[in-house]
Amino acid sequence: MHHANHYYGHTYVLARYCGYAGADPPRIRGYLQHGWNIGDGLAPDHEFVPGIATFVWSERTRRRAWSMGRRQVYVTGSPWAYLLSLSPAPSPAPSPVREGTIWYPFHGWEGQHVEGDHDRLIAEIRDTEPGPVTVCLYWQEYRSARVRRRYERAGFRVICHGYRGGWYRDLDPSFLDRQLAEQRRHQRVASNRLCSALLYGTLAGCEPAVYGDPMQLRDERDLFGGRSRIRRQWAEMHGAAVDVSVAREIAVEELGADRLLPPGELRRLLNWEVPA
Repeated sequence: MHHANHYYGHTYVLARYCGYAGADPPRIRGYLQHGWNIGDGLAPDHEFVPGIATFVWSERTRRRAWSMGRRQVYVTGSPWAYLLSLSPAPSPAPSPVREGTIWYPFHGWEGQHVEGDHDRLIAEIRDTEPGPVTVCLYWQEYRSARVRRRYERAGFRVICHGYRGGWYRDLDPSFLDRQLAEQRRHQRVASNRLCSALLYGTLAGCEPAVYGDPMQLRDERDLFGGRSRIRRQWAEMHGAAVDVSVAREIAVEELGADRLLPPGELRRLLNWEVPA
């Protein structure tokens, strides 16, 4: 099992859905897509063993993977969509009042740091958002006092959902649960790039927006058409105000919320035994 399958507690969510209790989910013999991307669903910097199954979020991603020569690619839907099925929105009304915006600045990762003008982005957020703003930073930027304090000085509430885990250490089964709870507090979700968190918030009932300096990773390469293709293919998701119904249809398709499998079928596909 690839260690990235555990990122953001993904395997823990799938295990809960499949009826497993306890701290350790079964291992997946294969590769689970761990973030939204415009390629074959897999991280381009990872090495993969040929012939091992890949589990992707959407039919669109499966078709792209097939066109790139990958086989044994199966659509499961995203762990986020399964989490929403496990944690439906409060009902009946009245549900908790949503207010303000949760804003996700584009972030780096352990191998590449992000470069961009945070002060310029802060000014645009101030000029655009109608209510209180929560800025959610990736753990790397959150740990940087230089970056975090810029957003705090701007008067924004600044949070971090946590560490995604890596190489089977510092795993966080509750990462997505915290993210969902935060997003359900907010009316809007926004970012300077179309990304997983933006699609997650859309599926969770937020009004999405994508605007501002998109920033870039140090030595970033625009793979699979890159930023220009994203703006062209998903133009409806970009802007300070977008059509919410169209955005939700896109989120459903990209996150595979229309392709979720029954627990028994998902267990069979992941080669998991029936839980005791």
